[in-house]
Amino acid sequence: MATTRYRRIVLKLSGEALSGNNGFGIEPSVINSIATQVKEVAELGVEVAVVVGGGNIWRGKVGSEMGMDRATADYMGMLATVMNSLALQDSLENLGIPTRVQTSIEMRQVAEPYIRRRAIRHLEKKRVVIFAGGTGNPYFSTDTTAALRAAEIEADVILMAKNNVDGVYSDDPKINKEAVKYDQLSYLDLLNEGLGVMDSTASSLCMDNDIPLIVFSITEDGNIKKAVLGENIGTIVRRQTK
Repeated sequence: MATTRYRRIVLKLSGEALSGNNGFGIEPSVINSIATQVKEVAELGVEVAVVVGGGNIWRGKVGSEMGMDRATADYMGMLATVMNSLALQDSLENLGIPTRVQTSIEMRQVAEPYIRRRAIRHLEKKRVVIFAGGTGNPYFSTDTTAALRAAEIEADVILMAKNNVDGVYSDDPKINKEAVKYDQLSYLDLLNEGLGVMDSTASSLCMDNDIPLIVFSITEDGNIKKAVLGENIGTIVRRQTK
């Protein structure tokens, strides 16, 4: 068995990553590809937790722009993450990977409530744990959820999977052909340069708890495994650059 660099990881998936090129909803081939990549990592003995966004179904920002109360719009976004989490759970279990969904907002008929010790126990038993419902509070993003859960379960790294972007750039590479890709950055670089990889709350939480972040493309098969094995892909963000 290959030697992995990380024992326990948090995989952060955006909702858009599940929609493929459609931009909305869940593309079966895409979610099955992601589940297959997660299976590869789980079979290496790595403990895998996943945080899924909901932007492929609903964005709280859109609701606010419509004149909706911000808290209500954000709660709707949390429900969207539950739908995505259940879809991912189904794909993983179809591949024979035992999986648990834990939600920050209780809905016992659908998933377990989030309990830190129970989540850690599932991970120790090599079950994939999917954290749904964000933090359970409005005004916080799923990036912040990933940082918070990573700190709580003492994860070694956050793997931030992007759709069609293979790392962190100085500018949008789709617009600016002169944009430069970074191999490594510090969290202060993210905050000072406003690179938009994750929101400032999430960045600060990762920096304060010394949790490294790897930003990479999910569209290339095998990238999750490469990241776990310590191969040089994407961009790594640390408290301090080496």
